[in-house]
Amino acid sequence: MKSELHYALITGASSGIGECFARALAVRGQNLVLVARSFDKLRALAEELGAKHSVRVEPVGMDLSEPGAADRLAQLLAERKLTIDLLVNNAGFGARGEFWKLKLARQSEMLRLNIAVLVELTYLLLPRMMAERRGAIVNVSSTAGFQPIPYTSIYAATKAFVTNFSLGLAEELRPYGVTVVTLCPGGTATNFFQASGHEHPKVLGTLQSPEEVVRAGLKALDHGGGLVVPRLLNKLGVVSQRFAPRGLVTKIAGRIFKL
Repeated sequence: MKSELHYALITGASSGIGECFARALAVRGQNLVLVARSFDKLRALAEELGAKHSVRVEPVGMDLSEPGAADRLAQLLAERKLTIDLLVNNAGFGARGEFWKLKLARQSEMLRLNIAVLVELTYLLLPRMMAERRGAIVNVSSTAGFQPIPYTSIYAATKAFVTNFSLGLAEELRPYGVTVVTLCPGGTATNFFQASGHEHPKVLGTLQSPEEVVRAGLKALDHGGGLVVPRLLNKLGVVSQRFAPRGLVTKIAGRIFKL
């Protein structure tokens, strides 16, 4: 079991992929800091995992999409003397519809949560990892980031940023012993589609389970990081679209995701 002063920080930990990361890491004896808006859910999960796996679990109720949230979280970690050696940037959401019809405030919130908070937390927590030449970052991106997707244009663009940022950062950190996993799941059986106001397009196949996604991410973590696209069908989709004209890929995506 890890020292009680070393923790994994998971954002968006109250459900879905974040909750599954919490459960899987607790099985490994990893102490946890769980962050999400739903404090009651986090507290219940923390009590369950702490009792079942004899790990220390700190629930933190916080809306990370608010300006300055990453700084406040980093300050809280310092005050509680919680050292983070694994950062799982999982918090994020999407919205579907024509760009000009979706509320600008909601889209700006998406940009902050999906991009700015991920970058800020990485920036704030990375120096200690580099100094100690240990630690890891898992950035949860999406197969949506590999091509433009009309009617969910902002979300796809945020995930394109996450993927490229993570891959670039991994190379920068190679000499410092810090591992980076860029996890790009396809459609996953979480509350994502309900929250974004649309159903998963059936043409894209069945939804994978969040447990499947987490297993793939942790396997990559154990083997030195890298780009991970869980499930063969998703891998084939990512590879095949590289050989088609960009405009054609965008038109096909538009027909699939059009309301």
